[in-house]
Amino acid sequence: MKQIILFLCMLVITFSFSSCAAIGDIFKAGVWVGVLIVAGIIGLIFFLIRGRSNKN
Repeated sequence: MKQIILFLCMLVITFSFSSCAAIGDIFKAGVWVGVLIVAGIIGLIFFLIRGRSNKN
């Protein structure tokens, strides 16, 4: 009986750690997507300001 309980505990721990790693990877991907979006917005603002200053 103790072996079954130990096995179940180890199984739960294994799944817990793998899900934490998956969540960490999702957040890492989210950070990079956010960085790319911010860089794109800054580039767009720069492009619009540069375009307006050339027209005057």
